Amino acid sequence: MTSSTTVADSAPEPPIAVPPKGLRGHPWLTLLTVALGVTMVALDGTIVAIANPAIQKDLGASLADVQWITNGYLLALAVALITAGKLGDRFGHRQTFLIGVVGFALSSAAIGFSGEVSLVVAFRVLQGLCGALLMPAALGLLRATFPAEKLNMAIGIWGAVIGASTAAGPIVGGLLVEHVNWQSVFFINAPVGVLAVVLGLLLLVDHRAEKAPRSFDLPGIVLLSGAMFCLIWALINAADWHWGDQRTLLFLGLSAVCFAVFVFWENRTAEPLLPLSMFRSVPLSAGTVLMVLMAFGFMGGLFFVTFYLQNVHGMSPVDSGLRLLPLTAMMIVASPLAGALITKFGPRTPLVGAMTITAVSMFGLSRLDADSGGLEMAVWFALLGLGLGPVMVGATEVIVGNAPIEHAGVAGGLQQAAMQVGGSLGTAVLGAVMAGRVDSALPEKWADAGLPPMPEGAESKASDAVEVGIAPVPKGTPPEVAGKITAVAHDTFVSGMGLAFTVAAVVSVVAALVAAFTKRGENADASGGAVHI
Repeated sequence: MTSSTTVADSAPEPPIAVPPKGLRGHPWLTLLTVALGVTMVALDGTIVAIANPAIQKDLGASLADVQWITNGYLLALAVALITAGKLGDRFGHRQTFLIGVVGFALSSAAIGFSGEVSLVVAFRVLQGLCGALLMPAALGLLRATFPAEKLNMAIGIWGAVIGASTAAGPIVGGLLVEHVNWQSVFFINAPVGVLAVVLGLLLLVDHRAEKAPRSFDLPGIVLLSGAMFCLIWALINAADWHWGDQRTLLFLGLSAVCFAVFVFWENRTAEPLLPLSMFRSVPLSAGTVLMVLMAFGFMGGLFFVTFYLQNVHGMSPVDSGLRLLPLTAMMIVASPLAGALITKFGPRTPLVGAMTITAVSMFGLSRLDADSGGLEMAVWFALLGLGLGPVMVGATEVIVGNAPIEHAGVAGGLQQAAMQVGGSLGTAVLGAVMAGRVDSALPEKWADAGLPPMPEGAESKASDAVEVGIAPVPKGTPPEVAGKITAVAHDTFVSGMGLAFTVAAVVSVVAALVAAFTKRGENADASGGAVHI
């Protein structure tokens, strides 16, 4: 059913209140508070991977169980982000943020007390749902609190917090698992959550847009959630099922159908979940595509870097995390600086330049081999951080700043959803690239090294091992032969990683072209359309 007048338009407009003064509602204190909540979510994105082996051993979990510990969280987060953003627009971002923080901290503590892997998975799903509540709400609070001339700097610091927390995950997780236990990886969220809630109650001020939504689009929520679930589920399982498998095609097809029906419905409902009119803004659409492409190359490429450092170079999780510090440090430095540059010059030039730097760094990483030294890696990692920081900030500002203030939460959810989809797509596609290169190169390199033919049926297991940088050396193999197998395995893995990074570099070049269509947010000044409560 179509309607030319929405419920929000027909409702009387509340008066605009005078902005609050003092500590309560102070922009920089608001940033500090939301940064604590965002830190928990970003940290959990990588810290749990370090704890998974200990969880598997302690709880007697299967490989599938351990995969669900990660996939359950990812699915819940990706599926709920846009709907959670809508909840913030409807009920207020302060309340939504605080509920998300409380739920995330409590579910984290519950995981630590769990004695069964099924409970761990269930509470990880709850973690993902609560993370989806607080992430868009954090952006909505920043959008409504900061004036237009300071919003980019705030988003820059916000991006630096996410980058630092994500990169710190392996280091913090490794130290906690090694010196305490795997439960401490989850318990650490409790004090952070308590502090965020206390500061939130004392400092955060709710902001309601004059045209905030007054109702819910339940069919839209069901259709979009189904579409996102089927898409992410297909991408998660593509490596095991393969792209041509009927199951992969089935879930991709279901996702496409759900998305098509969702678009049909959203164009006909009075108050849609995701107003498609937002995408009439070319900069907002470009920013969304840019976020997908950036996450494709970044998350997809870095997926192999951890295997490269740990399985090819033999580093511990903590040492591999430390080796990535140049990337982290440059993201921390570049994000706030990018905010200042974008404020002064607009997002287009910084974003094009940043994606060009990212492409150069990806091409550089594609040239790494099994013997590459720490200095060479540090240079390319630092350059990658220098490129990614501005993109994280600029694309976020373009998406959130070009959305109407009444849809700030939905825009924040869209930004995060684009990042999740891009990361899942990058991991799946570049994983397929790696698998294809290993399957074609391993037999040839194996024969060239003069190694005896593999036993029948062993080729598949050997390829699976090489795809993550592990040398398939059978027990009792003579040292000389084991050395040849290791050299072949590492050489094949590096060849596949190089091709994957080359693809990521090409995607980054495309992203640089997309960045040319971005511009400063037309709705970035929130002060004229928000009511302080």
